[in-house]
Amino acid sequence: MAEASGKKRSRDEEASGDGEGDCDGTQGLERSLIFNDTLIALRMMRAQFPKIEKVAQQPFILQSQLYSSIKDRTQVDRDLESLKKEKILRLFKLNTGQDDHAIMFFEDYINQMDIAVKKLGARSTHGIEVFEWFKNHVIECKLDVSIDHQELLILLSAGGEVQDEDITLLINAGLLTRQMIDPNMYWFAIPYIGSVLKGLSQ
Repeated sequence: MAEASGKKRSRDEEASGDGEGDCDGTQGLERSLIFNDTLIALRMMRAQFPKIEKVAQQPFILQSQLYSSIKDRTQVDRDLESLKKEKILRLFKLNTGQDDHAIMFFEDYINQMDIAVKKLGARSTHGIEVFEWFKNHVIECKLDVSIDHQELLILLSAGGEVQDEDITLLINAGLLTRQMIDPNMYWFAIPYIGSVLKGLSQ
């Protein structure tokens, strides 16, 4: 009788253990589905990005738009951080006077950068190599929305000798904007986004 009772307890414990495993698996699946929801929402919004005449603009999504489509903001923020670390997307602080960010898929940002470089290169070939340094040594390493002057110089110098004119070229191309509060800090920026934001708000 005791042996039967022991076997029953053993079976109960196994069932309980299996149940816990299923629970953990379900939670993992739920987390995965939430993560996918964030990425799916971003891809849908990217596909719906309007084409604006005479503006070569790769798609971007406003973070406020993403918040309005997914209820759990905390989870969205976690997902964005993970996607950023995996270099699937980048975030950019918008200079609109509101606390909002633009979200851009990494490949779209590289394409946008190439468009800006080609337009600038059509006017002058001087110092054009700094854009390759920026792409290979800065964008790949620095995933934040901003960078200080000294760190920018250090990262760029992995490509070659950096001159003040090189920083000016990056600013003129719309890839960096100097912060008003601290001139030694720069925001990473999306070229031509100002005119697009103005068009979207009208």
